Amino acid sequence: MIGLAEFPVSTLLQSFAARQGISRHSLPQTRINSEGAAKDLPKLQTLLHPTGIKTHPSEAAKAVTCLITDSRRVVPGALFFAISGQKSNGNHYLEEAIDRGAVAIVSEQEAGLRCPIPHYKVDDVRLTLAQVAKVFYSCPDEALKTTAITGTNGKSTVAILTQHLLGGRDQVGLLGTIRYDLGKRTLPSFRTTPESVDIFAMLDQMRRGSCKFAVLEASSHGLEQKRIYGMRCEVAAYLNLTRDHLDYHETMEDYFAAKARLFNGDNGSVPAHAVINREDPHAAKLIALIGNESKVTTFGFSDGADIYAGAISLTARETAFDLHCGEVTYRIRTDLPGRYNILNLLAAFAIARAHGLDEALIIKRLQTVPQVPGRMERITNPHGFQVFVDYAHTDDALSQALAMLRDITPGRLIAVFGCGGNRDRGKRPRMAAAADKAADMLYITSDNPRSEAIDNIFKDIRTGLISPEAAHFISDRREAIASAIASARPGDTILIAGKGHETYQEFADSVTPFDDRQVARECLA
Repeated sequence: MIGLAEFPVSTLLQSFAARQGISRHSLPQTRINSEGAAKDLPKLQTLLHPTGIKTHPSEAAKAVTCLITDSRRVVPGALFFAISGQKSNGNHYLEEAIDRGAVAIVSEQEAGLRCPIPHYKVDDVRLTLAQVAKVFYSCPDEALKTTAITGTNGKSTVAILTQHLLGGRDQVGLLGTIRYDLGKRTLPSFRTTPESVDIFAMLDQMRRGSCKFAVLEASSHGLEQKRIYGMRCEVAAYLNLTRDHLDYHETMEDYFAAKARLFNGDNGSVPAHAVINREDPHAAKLIALIGNESKVTTFGFSDGADIYAGAISLTARETAFDLHCGEVTYRIRTDLPGRYNILNLLAAFAIARAHGLDEALIIKRLQTVPQVPGRMERITNPHGFQVFVDYAHTDDALSQALAMLRDITPGRLIAVFGCGGNRDRGKRPRMAAAADKAADMLYITSDNPRSEAIDNIFKDIRTGLISPEAAHFISDRREAIASAIASARPGDTILIAGKGHETYQEFADSVTPFDDRQVARECLA
């Protein structure tokens, strides 16, 4: 029995396997030492007491080997949490969990009169899972200085910049869209904000790996589903809110409410320090919700923010600006392009400062920030035009990315993008309009079509174009990238948007390897 604490090599392919039907939030979780022997296994009563669940004396001393949310992964001694998800319902698989040796079941539904093992009915199974997972892993968050970052755009960039400013991978664990850094090992990400049991297991690895800090990306789905419920959060950062995920949240008000959970106590605690982007239209509303519960630091472009940027200079090779903090001004130079990356740098600076790091040290590290994979990543070539790959997959992100490139492009601006299948259809025409307004040439292609017909996706995109006949619709993404590169002239800039760091494409019944960066390099060669 191997848990997340001792990942097998096969789990490195988890991101692919997950998209082919294996649950990404149900990896076996156990407390295993390096020799593989179970140690100090907690008892049911110990785990369930903080949740208010009362155990019968005959059940209280039962040892729990692991916490499981997928009946296929139940092993003897497992505590099984029957979660009702969008695609499957764990309550339909109680019999399988029992047959495989589950020691008890936690569910929002009745198990029936003939359930042969303890069953505990709760109002919110995800909340209970988070509470139990924290106890199971002996509260690893309490031993780390934690940061949670939320926002539609920029989470991964700010998370990686923050990791760098706080001391790098050896001292700072990271859970995010691109990767999981656990102190002594790095794993591929299979979800921006994993399930709570995975989060606490990985925080435990960070603690055992001698990390001092932990940085997490907090997605709206993760917050709504209480995946970091009860986690101690010293610093929480809010970046922005633009249209996305309305296939899940339905309204922008609901989307904002999910983000606000990180700050208003609905996450089980409030952060000691809140870092807020003052440029975002929702900032004032969020600050009002926070009240006096947390110390607030704002950042932005105006001197009304606590930390702000001025004297901005943007070129094709360098971004420079004055960073104002209190009475002190620092001149910053970086090869990260664009005004929105200035905001990302300000956010990371504010987070590191909130953790108490010396400003001089933060500024020194700020001058050497790394390239974030798939985030306005430059693809070098000798042909006299620029090629960038970016994760922009919302209209706001695409608009900002193209506007930034327009400022540093003497020739034509060429955009390659698509829209994901089986997702919010309302943002497709908005993305098309943003690209049509900013770019000179459009190559519209597939993103992750999943099970939706590409013709249907193209139909929605066309409604947002002023002159749809002028756009090139090419369903094969490799062909679209190759065509864009073939059309480029010296002085032009190509933006390949939507997938960024991703190394796959999702179709109806398969996940195939595909990396925009590698494909671009092959076409350029």
